[in-house]
Amino acid sequence: MQVDTQEIEAPRLGEPYLLTPGPLTTSYAVKEAMLRDWGSWDDDFRAMTRKMRDDLLALLGDAKGDYDCVPIQGSGSYCVEALLGSFVPKDGKVLVLANGAYGLRAAQTMEYLGREYHLVNKGDYLPPRGAEVAEVLAADPAISHVLIIHCETSSGILNPVEELADAAHAAGCKVLIDSMSAFGAIELDAARVKYTAMVSSANKCIEGVPGFGFVIARTAEIEAAKGNSHSLSLDVHAQWATMQKTGQWRFTPPTHVVAAFVKALEGHAAEGGVAGRGARYTRNRDVMVGGMRELGFETLLADRWLSPIIVTFFCPADPKFDFTQFYENMKAKGFIIYPGKLTVVDSFRVGCIGQMDEAVMRRVVDAARDSLAEMGVASAAPPEAALDERKKLAA
Repeated sequence: MQVDTQEIEAPRLGEPYLLTPGPLTTSYAVKEAMLRDWGSWDDDFRAMTRKMRDDLLALLGDAKGDYDCVPIQGSGSYCVEALLGSFVPKDGKVLVLANGAYGLRAAQTMEYLGREYHLVNKGDYLPPRGAEVAEVLAADPAISHVLIIHCETSSGILNPVEELADAAHAAGCKVLIDSMSAFGAIELDAARVKYTAMVSSANKCIEGVPGFGFVIARTAEIEAAKGNSHSLSLDVHAQWATMQKTGQWRFTPPTHVVAAFVKALEGHAAEGGVAGRGARYTRNRDVMVGGMRELGFETLLADRWLSPIIVTFFCPADPKFDFTQFYENMKAKGFIIYPGKLTVVDSFRVGCIGQMDEAVMRRVVDAARDSLAEMGVASAAPPEAALDERKKLAA
């Protein structure tokens, strides 16, 4: 689906583009929506909250009648903790599928919750696969839930959600999904995946601003979650029950952020929903990755696992390359990139999401070319050790 590039706006006042997995560059309309103050108990704000929940459920298509949406104040990690603490009973056990920092953070969350879990850590290069999940579940019948990271943004890997969910369901386990950086741009078919619950955040692919996330869960599972939570403020059932009864959030909501998100949802729909948003991000990725490879950069991942959300590149082997200086050079040219989160090799990340189109991504490549020249870097090729490590782990 083609998008009118006139709808993609340059940042105001010389602000740089945020080439990150969120927070990201937002539209003028989203920014302007935050100029009005709202009363958190007022009927107008309650109606806004209801509209927001309904519009998010509409993204589920025919499956929306089985699910409800519960917004939760705080960052994405707050919402993941709310998900795990609310939908996993105290005597439950979670299979955590990790291939990066956010899967590992989920395991750390389980430690804090004091609840049982089994961690499968695939490292930075590869996704977990259905066959190995089936093997783990067959060996440990105590596992009741499987947590899947939809897009692991520490590497940019897009995990095979349907394949993993099928393995979980075949073993009688419930599926929880961290779709923090993917929901709204990458299809997550609730009728097909049949997840118990998923979480995402306002400042990701819907292109709102930070301040809250949301849980979309089967209504029956929300009702069954009563009494599970370890936390007063992160209790999904309690938040849902209050909203059902009064239309209000239990505690002070981020009113301006909600107003911005409602405006962002309007922009999402106008772009063609999940398909339109995902198509633009995919073009962004393809243009940027192609250009960076022409400069000599190498991606961490093989093409089949590259997400349209964020891409990880190895740092060049050239001794004149210094990431801090590269970062500052890129920022001076109007682009804020992201440092790497890999444990084995030096890397950096370039996001593809937010109010950007392929024309902007061509400018990103030009900025990278000029930044290397300013540093005197002759080649962007990575160290041989990095390529050997990728080859070894991907074998």
